[in-house]
Amino acid sequence: MMLRLLRGLVALLLLLPLPLAAQSPQTRPLQRALALAPNDTTRVLLLADLAASYRYSRFDSVQWYARQGLELARRITYPKGEGRCLSRLAILLGERGNLPQALRVDLQALRLNQQSHDTEGTARTLNQTGLLYFALDDYRPALQYFFRALHLYQQARTRDTSQLISVITNLGASYEGLRRYDSAAFFLNQAWRYTASSRAVHQSSWGNPAPYVLRELGLLQHAQGHPEAALLYYRRSAKAAFPENDLRSASRAYQYMAELYQTLHQPDSSVHYARKALALANALPFVVGVVRNSTLLTQAFEARQQPDSTLKYMRAMLTAQDSLYNPRRIKQLDAIGFTEQQRLQELEDERTQLVARLQLAGLLTGLAGLLLISILLWRNNRQQRRAHQQLRTLHEQVSQQAQELTAQRDDLARTLQELKIAQSQLVLREKMASLGELMAGVAHEIQNPVNCVRKFAAISVELCEDVRQELSRLTLPEHEQELVDEMLQNLGQNQAKIMVHGQRAESIVRGMLEYSQGGHGPRQPTDLNLLAEEYLRLTYHDLRAKNRHFNVALLLRLDPALTRVEVVRQDIGRALVGVFSAALLAVQQRLTEADEDYVPQVELHTLNTGTTLEIRVRDNGRSLPAEALTTLFQRFPGGSDTSLSLALSYDIITRAQGGTLVAASLPSNGTEYTISLPTDPLSGPARS
Repeated sequence: MMLRLLRGLVALLLLLPLPLAAQSPQTRPLQRALALAPNDTTRVLLLADLAASYRYSRFDSVQWYARQGLELARRITYPKGEGRCLSRLAILLGERGNLPQALRVDLQALRLNQQSHDTEGTARTLNQTGLLYFALDDYRPALQYFFRALHLYQQARTRDTSQLISVITNLGASYEGLRRYDSAAFFLNQAWRYTASSRAVHQSSWGNPAPYVLRELGLLQHAQGHPEAALLYYRRSAKAAFPENDLRSASRAYQYMAELYQTLHQPDSSVHYARKALALANALPFVVGVVRNSTLLTQAFEARQQPDSTLKYMRAMLTAQDSLYNPRRIKQLDAIGFTEQQRLQELEDERTQLVARLQLAGLLTGLAGLLLISILLWRNNRQQRRAHQQLRTLHEQVSQQAQELTAQRDDLARTLQELKIAQSQLVLREKMASLGELMAGVAHEIQNPVNCVRKFAAISVELCEDVRQELSRLTLPEHEQELVDEMLQNLGQNQAKIMVHGQRAESIVRGMLEYSQGGHGPRQPTDLNLLAEEYLRLTYHDLRAKNRHFNVALLLRLDPALTRVEVVRQDIGRALVGVFSAALLAVQQRLTEADEDYVPQVELHTLNTGTTLEIRVRDNGRSLPAEALTTLFQRFPGGSDTSLSLALSYDIITRAQGGTLVAASLPSNGTEYTISLPTDPLSGPARS
């Protein structure tokens, strides 16, 4: 308890010498955490974070906290804390213009970061090293350090997204310096997306990177010729800098505004913002800002011919330039950078040699193992060779017996398949013969009543004419005469319709008789439109006789240009019955699936293409799968009656009539059957 109290008092004493003014929003929480730090290692890391929170507001505070942490880290031998505190001191040296010393301290901190495996500290030091080269407009080595830092931040997946955003912004700024504006826009927009979406960006000891990202976006707009947009970004940057007490970002924002107004030939505004930027840069001091703004003011007052002010700002410019661009310091910076590159090359060479030695040792070990395995395998191989020879002999005998059994099985299967096909054909022929006999009997029974209806209808027409003539001899009132004429006229029209429908019934009976007579009739000129329509209705009513609730919409699209062709009517009828049955059964099957919105339809379409006469039958039942289409017209053993009917239809059309019969699945549900017959019947094969 006493030890914890003493530590709290020491931490409080560490905080007393520094004023609370000019601190960032992250400073006070870090001070409270420092007062409650449980051990010295935590205290060292908190001192490093406190130094970082003053990086752009009070350089003396950066130095004070960093040195306190450095002394404590060295006292307790804590390389990680020592590396982080040295990195903070390097920030101070770089901002004050001593770039060689800053690079020297950064490289020392980098070695400690790597020694303690501090990935986050290593990434931060690499980022700072790149900024040293960026301050001298040497963008290519700066990009190398920035990309190394970005890789480490992404690998570490740290919660502190502030530094990740800073590195991405530095990449965009470097590409902007190289005038590669597409790459600059990519990285700067990515940095702003991270800034706007991150929830932890305000909790970092490095503060909110929004001022930095905004001003670099403004520089990109200025470089691309959009001064109004650039000025808007600069103002947003300055506004975002003050809540963070980021004097450096505010100074840079004012500086860029002054430079923009100078290009727009607004000297008063340029001088105003250059003075504000210079005052903030001197307060830090920020040497790069002092050089840029004093140069602006020197040029402005020289143009106004005010020698006193010109001399004043020229002296400030020269002093800052001597500190920043001193040739001796530049040589020192180059020498330090060259030495660091040599050291890195030596480390890489040592690593390569070590990897080569390890690979050689692994190779030798592997060769020894392979040699031992080879000896064992040779011994086993010699023992197994005899066993393999015996197994090979047995395998050949078994294979020969298996081939003989397989051949016998295939012969039996083929014979069984042929028997099933023959059985199915016999059943189908018996059914067709029975159907033909039934149709012949029905047709003969219907034929006599139909002939009587036609004969009496014709006699009734003649009687109506005789009655009209007899009545014309009588004298009737005019209205009664008109009524009788109208009644006789209606009676005559009804008798004429009876005769027409009687002829229709007679043609159906004739078709039934032809169908029942078998396929040995002569070829005769046939109207395919009438024939197809008759057999469609005949097939449909045959199915309705079996199921009175079955209703289908029959759609007829008959080509009037379809010529009469000489065919065997009963053969074509049998082929059409097979196709119509398949289409009607397809819609009947889908109708049983209880789809309330489904309307069963079968469409009959005839077409004269000039070289062929086509009969197309389309249904809206379930589409046939591709594997079913390939075997649709084959006689499957044990198949359905529909499959055999289609096979019979295929034989009649292709062999007897010289045409073609194909089936295709429609893009939506349904199947389309297409029968093509030659216009010249002699072009097809003769019926056997």
